[in-house]
Amino acid sequence: MLRVHAALLYELQAQLRNLSATVHRMSRTTGCAIRATPPLGMRDTLPPGTHATNTAVSWTLDDDPETLMLHRYLSFCPSDCASLYHNGFRRSGVYTVVMSPGATLPVYCDMETEGGGWTLFQRRRDGTVSFNRGWTEYREGFGEPRGEHWLGNQHLHLLSNQGHYSLRIDLQDWSHAHRHALYHNFRIENEENQYRLHVSGFSGTVEDSFGWYHDQQGFSTPDTGNICAEISHSGWWFHQCFYANLNGVYYKGGRYSLKAQNLLGPDGIVWFSWKDSDFYSLKAVTMMIRPRNFRPRLSP
Repeated sequence: MLRVHAALLYELQAQLRNLSATVHRMSRTTGCAIRATPPLGMRDTLPPGTHATNTAVSWTLDDDPETLMLHRYLSFCPSDCASLYHNGFRRSGVYTVVMSPGATLPVYCDMETEGGGWTLFQRRRDGTVSFNRGWTEYREGFGEPRGEHWLGNQHLHLLSNQGHYSLRIDLQDWSHAHRHALYHNFRIENEENQYRLHVSGFSGTVEDSFGWYHDQQGFSTPDTGNICAEISHSGWWFHQCFYANLNGVYYKGGRYSLKAQNLLGPDGIVWFSWKDSDFYSLKAVTMMIRPRNFRPRLSP
């Protein structure tokens, strides 16, 4: 019996060494962290940006080591905030997602609004970041995930084309009124197609000023020769020129005028139907996406 047990232990050790080598090789080639799954309760307490550490793995001689390892380990390659949510991370904050093998990106995850799982790609709230930028900056992104920022058109293209996504836009005015727009379908095309917008399936608590007018429009910035982008001092999916422009100039107090700012046309953070005006600039805006089939997990 001792010889049999010794032979089994030797075989188990050999299999575990091989599996461990495979796990490390996968980590290096994909850029993903391969780690043991901690209990869900423990993961709920981890702060944003903190990764779980390996938990102890134990088994008996009757267990198949490869089956055990496959059940106890996961390839933690979060592709968006929804996948982070379903891996047990339930606090809003900045996390890292994997855009492609070896390429990671910090994103802000809203884990509270309407069940959570939202990946933010735009935020306006205090005017500290200028959105009057060129094509390259809008392609790569600018600002900081915790503050005002644009995630980047290339990143948004990759995110929105890895599945079927919905878009939520939250709006706030200078009287502290909050409303939102929800679009059942959202994606943008690649750079060769000017990051063309596809958005449809509107619902929400505000009249639509975005989807019906801007759907199917390519993205433009002031340095591309688009007159609307030049007049509006921003990058956006313009269409003669806009009914919504959430990347416009931040005007404190909301109201602004052509004469006072010496403008050729409206250039504020505009959602036309809010005041039926191009000259009311909103106080705060967020734009975020999550998979269309996302379902929050209810606490027991």
